[in-house]
Amino acid sequence: MASTSTKTSSSSSNLPHKYDVFLSFRGGDTRTNFVDHLYAGLVANGFHTFRDDEQLERGGEISSQLLDAIEESHIFLVVFSENYADSRWCLNELLAIINSTEFARDKSRIVLPIFYHVNPSDVRHQRGSYATRHTSPVEDADEDEVAIIENWKNALTAAANLSGYHVDPNT
Repeated sequence: MASTSTKTSSSSSNLPHKYDVFLSFRGGDTRTNFVDHLYAGLVANGFHTFRDDEQLERGGEISSQLLDAIEESHIFLVVFSENYADSRWCLNELLAIINSTEFARDKSRIVLPIFYHVNPSDVRHQRGSYATRHTSPVEDADEDEVAIIENWKNALTAAANLSGYHVDPNT
């Protein structure tokens, strides 16, 4: 079941969005620490926030409920963590976010990347923990698999090129 806050911020009352904020994150990396605190802070400050609360990954397809939540959101906080790119689910969600904001008519939708204990350059160039089987096609990959991997790589690069926040464990 998805979690949403029950308050709506006054600043969002003029917007045609159901959610002020949509959180995209790898649950195993950040759900019970960083994302829980971020979500609580957003809710406490009146932001109507969508956060997926279930382990929905069952093959990588995004549910219609999540696609609807993406379409109905104004700000996207994408929390890039160590294992984010290991998840087809996260990559598909990111692709849907990037596509929905690039082609939005109103251009008022915002993507804010948060690099949680990862180097933004690694995300941008798919190095380190971002050089995964989901960002590098295998030799015998078919055309469809190569195309989706290229789409994921482009989405990672696009998001990492945006101004965001770097949470470095060494500082």
